[in-house]
Amino acid sequence: MKRSGTATLPLHYGKVPPWLYERMAVLGLSIVEVMLADYGKNEVLRRLADPFWFQSFGAVMGMDWHSSGITTSVMGALKRSINPNSKELGIYICGGKGKLSKETPNKLLVIANKTGLDGNELVRASKLSAKVDNTAIQDGYQLYLHNFILSDEGNWAVVQQGMNDADGTARRYHWHSENMESFVDEPHKGIQGINRGNILNLTAHEAQESRKGILEISHTNSEKIMQDFANLILPAHHDVRASDVDLKKLGTLLYMTRENQPENFEELLLLKGVGPRTLQSLALVSEVIHGSPSRFRDPARFSFAHGGKDGHPFPVPINVYDETINILQKGIEKSKLGNSDKLQSINKLHTIIAEAEKNFTPNFDINEVIEEERQNSWRFGGKTVFGDAEKPSKPKPIQLSLF
Repeated sequence: MKRSGTATLPLHYGKVPPWLYERMAVLGLSIVEVMLADYGKNEVLRRLADPFWFQSFGAVMGMDWHSSGITTSVMGALKRSINPNSKELGIYICGGKGKLSKETPNKLLVIANKTGLDGNELVRASKLSAKVDNTAIQDGYQLYLHNFILSDEGNWAVVQQGMNDADGTARRYHWHSENMESFVDEPHKGIQGINRGNILNLTAHEAQESRKGILEISHTNSEKIMQDFANLILPAHHDVRASDVDLKKLGTLLYMTRENQPENFEELLLLKGVGPRTLQSLALVSEVIHGSPSRFRDPARFSFAHGGKDGHPFPVPINVYDETINILQKGIEKSKLGNSDKLQSINKLHTIIAEAEKNFTPNFDINEVIEEERQNSWRFGGKTVFGDAEKPSKPKPIQLSLF
């Protein structure tokens, strides 16, 4: 197993307001249910073990797109909504922050007793993954969060995070049991955090002789270690800028859902009557569910689904958020009854937009788009941790020109 990427995670403090946390739990469960139905349990674990997808997932749920808070909040919301339905879904989530992480071994033994899995092996996997990232990799980060996600088939993923008190940054570590041969030889699916050059990493393949007993550890050149990584650099600035997103993908999405909606989506009859703003959110949710790994290299783009709790790029549009959840839940309910047409329409929404990108040239100012979202936020029940969005004195609508 190889690492799939690194990213800067500015350390953010504070709590997620109840009005957002409750919706994150519902939306997260709905997205997981669709993925389970279409791709299976191991794909859900694989996605959670992908640092780029995980950051995009958190952004589409309304969390601050670049912060370390996504880890704690997303895993907490998923644990809250998935665990009561674990027997039906076949997915279990253990651990959490601080004290909750220490309860993981006992929780795993209880789950193993219910499912017939080998509890001792699961506990060993949990402890070793934490031990490796906290001790075998001495990169300046002390673990404070550990989540162990497993299926009733025995596959698992780990999402855990460490903090560096010296510079106020965090590093998130991802593990996946698929094709894993060793806990101490290149075990990670991905590691997110600031590249600090040479670090002591006893899990590197180059350190296998050291693990056999050599006392003097040889430090591998950082460029060699990093050459297989896909580097996601999450900046410290809170606002979303043009440099943070793929403008071609975002531009296509905005044009297709806002400016050219009737002719582009006339075949999606089951989504008839859905407004342009909700289509924008649905399209990004659809991409999180059905998109290929290459589409998650710019997590900031997914904040254009439901904004961010701190108001960046714009306040969370509660009415749009609720409509998106409602459409997904109705599609899931009908799918369970043998009618998957609505979920197929949501999938097709992503497919149509992805196809349109091939011949699309963006020509717009992202700041104007963000300003329009903020001007109209009050119409959609916009909220931030600071309060409700207010109606502007002089609305300033814009006309997108994207071709």
